[in-house]
Amino acid sequence: MKLYTYWRSTAAYRVRMALNLKGLAYDAESVHLVKGGGEQHSATYRALNPQGLVPALVTDDGDVITQSMAIMEYLEAEHPEVALLPTGAVAQAQCRAMAQMIVSDVHPLNNLRVLQYLKRPHSDKEGWQQEQVDEWYAHWIHQGFTALEQMMTDSKYDFMNADYPCISDICLVAQIYNAQRFNVPLDAYPKLSAINVRCLTLDAINQARPENQFDAT
Repeated sequence: MKLYTYWRSTAAYRVRMALNLKGLAYDAESVHLVKGGGEQHSATYRALNPQGLVPALVTDDGDVITQSMAIMEYLEAEHPEVALLPTGAVAQAQCRAMAQMIVSDVHPLNNLRVLQYLKRPHSDKEGWQQEQVDEWYAHWIHQGFTALEQMMTDSKYDFMNADYPCISDICLVAQIYNAQRFNVPLDAYPKLSAINVRCLTLDAINQARPENQFDAT
């Protein structure tokens, strides 16, 4: 398999964790999201992924899968021996719901292209200053994490939905990394923070961390 990735991409970070937890080998090719205006906009990469986002996974059969959640679901279906979902239909649905709270309701509003758009001057107004962007970023983190922390109140598990890391934990770890980049205080989320620390003690997750990637700059 080949993974088109970028060291600081939150979505690519998720897939790296999933691949590592399942013990799957892959070749990594960097798509720099900033250099030269962003390599994701090149005709070559757009031919692979017309949306121009990372990650993209090319399977051993040459099929291309985009979107981190879809890639992780594919890996779970094809390589179920190291589970990334809990046991039982309800538990699996709850796990997916928590993951979607992060990847659908928090991350898109804080993604690079959105933050860049906010800072861009428009015909009727100036672009936002960094302080305004930071406030925007923190607002959506707090909204999502407040709900997730409450959902963990009566949890009996070491991780979000099981006694092993699942897709929900993967999404949480990547989003906490992003929040820490923007200096968002996380003291109000002790359960989420403890799960993050627990995840990062695992070698498979630690090796997927952005600063441990070959293209980290």
